[in-house]
Amino acid sequence: MALTKSAAQMVAEARARIEEITAAEAISLAEDANVQIVDLRDVRERERGGFIPGSFHCPRGMLEFWVDPDSPYFKPIFGEDRKFVFHCASGWRSALAVDVLNGMGFEAAHISDGFTGWKDAGGPIEFKQPKT
Repeated sequence: MALTKSAAQMVAEARARIEEITAAEAISLAEDANVQIVDLRDVRERERGGFIPGSFHCPRGMLEFWVDPDSPYFKPIFGEDRKFVFHCASGWRSALAVDVLNGMGFEAAHISDGFTGWKDAGGPIEFKQPKT
């Protein structure tokens, strides 16, 4: 079966429609109380590589349900009046996710170069403390 559109094409189209923020810009926004960074990566990625301090973890598979106030899975953090900036590892998943959210009427941006860009730009990283 031949695909009519590649994943790379989908990401490029999404990026043309959404707000992109570089990791360097996101680092400067991270301390702003009106900004919430949201991590879409898998829990294993967060455990292995760390995470952005203060970020909220929302697995990509639950995003639409957690954002929708009519969903039984709604998370109140997404009802707050803040700027939401999403990220994944490299910016592909978050570009697609933000494109979907914008289509739902939920305004958001994403970190164009993802968590990798955040690390490369010298952004702070935390690791989950082991259970004692």
